[in-house]
Amino acid sequence: MLEQLPSIELTLVIGTYAQAWHLKPAGGGANLTATVGAWREHGARVLPLPHPSPRNNGWLQRNPWFEADVLPELKERVRALRGR
Repeated sequence: MLEQLPSIELTLVIGTYAQAWHLKPAGGGANLTATVGAWREHGARVLPLPHPSPRNNGWLQRNPWFEADVLPELKERVRALRGR
């Protein structure tokens, strides 16, 4: 189905199940921390993210780099796409 949508400019791959499915050839599914930590390796069109659940608050606290590095990048990518 995704092949039928050629103008997708950003895919948010949210959670371990989605990452294991969409990022199989690129090492997705190793574990959430490793996959999200390697976000730069997936290019400008794909951004792996943790699931936005209150159950992930512990993960967010243990991985402050996510809020410092990944969230600003997510905001910038969305801002750039909305400005078009």
